[in-house]
Amino acid sequence: MRVIVIGGGIGGLALAQGLRQAGLTDIAVYERSGAEGGRMQGYRLRVSPEGEQALRDVLPQHLQDLLTATSDDRTEGGLDAYDDQLEQLWAPSFTDPRDGRADKVDAVDRGTLRGILLAGLGGVVRFGRTFTRLERHDDGRVTAYFTDGTTDTGDVLVAADGVNSTVRAQVRPDDAATDLGVRGILSRTPRDKAIAAGLPEFMRDRFVYVIGGDGCHLGLMPMVFREQPSEAAAQLSPGLELHDPGDYYMSVFSVHRENLGLPDDIFFAMTGEELRDFALERTAAWHPDLKGVFAHAEPEETHPVSLRATLPVTAWDTGPVVPLGDAVHTMPPTGGVGANTALRDAAGLTAALVRVDRGEVSLAQAVAGYQERMVAYSTAAIQMSLKIAKWSIQIDLAEEQTPAEVSGV
Repeated sequence: MRVIVIGGGIGGLALAQGLRQAGLTDIAVYERSGAEGGRMQGYRLRVSPEGEQALRDVLPQHLQDLLTATSDDRTEGGLDAYDDQLEQLWAPSFTDPRDGRADKVDAVDRGTLRGILLAGLGGVVRFGRTFTRLERHDDGRVTAYFTDGTTDTGDVLVAADGVNSTVRAQVRPDDAATDLGVRGILSRTPRDKAIAAGLPEFMRDRFVYVIGGDGCHLGLMPMVFREQPSEAAAQLSPGLELHDPGDYYMSVFSVHRENLGLPDDIFFAMTGEELRDFALERTAAWHPDLKGVFAHAEPEETHPVSLRATLPVTAWDTGPVVPLGDAVHTMPPTGGVGANTALRDAAGLTAALVRVDRGEVSLAQAVAGYQERMVAYSTAAIQMSLKIAKWSIQIDLAEEQTPAEVSGV
């Protein structure tokens, strides 16, 4: 079986790793960005129990060990909420079935995870290749076309090309994600600079949410490496080069579009430095101990984002074009489960395609079963993310945009 994957993000690479581990070697992953870069998809990723299991399902043991070694240093997490003067609003308690496990992977750096997922895929991933369209054939196969004039034909084409999926735009044009009306500034701040600037000790090692009285909100998440990625890779996967970003805070500053004070075309055209200054201006009345989060944000790692969600998630047909990740189930980051859901897709689709390759089921049967499970757990993930979004940033979903599954959100 030849498998063509459009999109070399977390989900697409995890699928390639899983297929390779299962013995399927006729795989090609096409990624539009260059080898050194990548689509701007954030920095720190929370890893849920389901996401961790999916990663362990698709990775060989030495890369699992590297994943653990480069994950967040803390095995017990938490969440605190404050107002913009740092008066505590609440501190809920959470339980995790992995708590107390020495090898628990609670959070990872996205760039480090991407490097781990690329390990051993040198002959599989083709960078700088932009997909334009596909063509299905009478024999059940499918051909992908690219801007450079090349083509590739396979038995399965996986749409793993993200929220703005070109594959989905052709085969499911009515499935575009709903704009939730929230604009955000995603950034990364070196941990030592934020602390030196006065970030209080009680905010340093937990997920912190700040609710401003002016309609602005801040999510602040630490990334503290167990081991620096380059050192861990040298020990556990010699020859694999990983970048050391250093410990940092990922911040998501959000505000409703109507309270933004800027039209979208101007906001999304702003440079990282302009976005940083905008956040500083909008939080001028906030507690001074929070200033360093914005003042020391790295301009080159500061980007505008919009919150979107797929309402509802529906299965595609059971042909050779199969969806994975944000291409089929976009969700806001408020639940922290978007990447985990894509990883679950990768592990589930790996198992389904392996059964096809072994002749145990037809492709249509395998794809139908995979999508049935995917629709169920991704819908639950979106429901949770929207509930948190409605509470935390007061998203008000219009009834006509809300499917029956989430009408009570």
